[in-house]
Amino acid sequence: MKTLLIIYPHWHPANLAGVHRPRLIGNFLPDFGWQPLVLTVEEQYFEEAPDKDFVRTFREHFETIRVAALSPPKRVRLIGDIGLRAFWALYKKAIALSRERQIDFIWIPIPSFYMAVLGRLIYNETGLPYGIDYIDPWVRPLAPYQRRYGRAWWSLQLAKLLEPFAVKKAALISGVSTSYYQAVLDRHFKGQPITHVGMPYGFDPADHQIDLGEITYPWSKNPEVIPYVYAGAFLPQSYRFIEALFSVVQKIEAQGQWDSRKKLYFLGTGAYGGTTIQEYAQRYGIAQHVVETRSRFPFLHIQQFLRKAAGVMIIGSTEAHYTASKTFQCLLSGRPVWAVFHEESSAAEIMAACKADRYLARYNPEMGLEAIEAMVASTFIPFLKEGDEQWSPELQPLEQFSARQSARKLAAAIDTALHSLPR
Repeated sequence: MKTLLIIYPHWHPANLAGVHRPRLIGNFLPDFGWQPLVLTVEEQYFEEAPDKDFVRTFREHFETIRVAALSPPKRVRLIGDIGLRAFWALYKKAIALSRERQIDFIWIPIPSFYMAVLGRLIYNETGLPYGIDYIDPWVRPLAPYQRRYGRAWWSLQLAKLLEPFAVKKAALISGVSTSYYQAVLDRHFKGQPITHVGMPYGFDPADHQIDLGEITYPWSKNPEVIPYVYAGAFLPQSYRFIEALFSVVQKIEAQGQWDSRKKLYFLGTGAYGGTTIQEYAQRYGIAQHVVETRSRFPFLHIQQFLRKAAGVMIIGSTEAHYTASKTFQCLLSGRPVWAVFHEESSAAEIMAACKADRYLARYNPEMGLEAIEAMVASTFIPFLKEGDEQWSPELQPLEQFSARQSARKLAAAIDTALHSLPR
């Protein structure tokens, strides 16, 4: 059994989306000859609310080593990124582990993007081969609400400066899909051989066998509510879809056809910039039908919310490369799913393969505002009316997108990268 050192600053009990990537894939790595050794940060340095049940989704074979970090500032928040706050401690511990243990490869999911720089520095000191996994693109266009010379703009300039250094000596580039890192290959590996692999988060069926029993639902105080649930972060590139959706709801209500018991719940949308979902709802005069909770919920609570909803919503991005990992959780909830994706998104492909695209709205960039709204109306209205009646997906094709298959792909790519190294 070879040892894969995974460096990721968050780990349980933090249930951030990024933690699920190494958690899901790491759950199955021993099946393919790799033992995951996780280097992370002690939980008292996390800023996120702890999710104590989250540990139930981790297999017992993980070996976890934790280091200290700088405490998050109480008042003036100069450095919030835990990757920066723990950078030196993670570096020192990784160097020590390389001298004490047999480490065969290092795998670093990003963000935190500064961890990619850590991989290069460890390589310079030890020669240990490393791979960078793009959960999100590091260098990416600014969102519409992000201004030149603002914080996001300066982060982008820093990314353009650091990425070439970080990836130059990498033995492997991986990502949620090839499109997430293709620009990295084009920018930094022209004419150079580099092992790379795209694989989704996938899913672990065991997650959906965990029942927490009696919990409080966002609609528990009103048992008459018919809940439709969107769970997860609100994406800057999805605001057009929110506007179209709320315009459709506004028109349904104006026609006297909206059932007042139906409410749209947006849960765990995060501290994003720009106009909030609730503000959009107010703008369209439907605030009484929309509930937004921006703070995160425990992961297993979210799974139970989805299973108890009348229907589930996935609102994707206008970007073709976007692959919604939440697609798997929503399909496995057993509830009807309404979704809107770029027509070239792999998430749309997954839903079609599972015959779960009855209520799928496919966006293309040539659409104007009226066409987007018509597309949303043609799928969302039947979603509300039909419910379970016409919902009969075939989930067997999901297996090819499972976390176990992603672990298989990663293990094979690491083996290939190791065999390609100079002897």
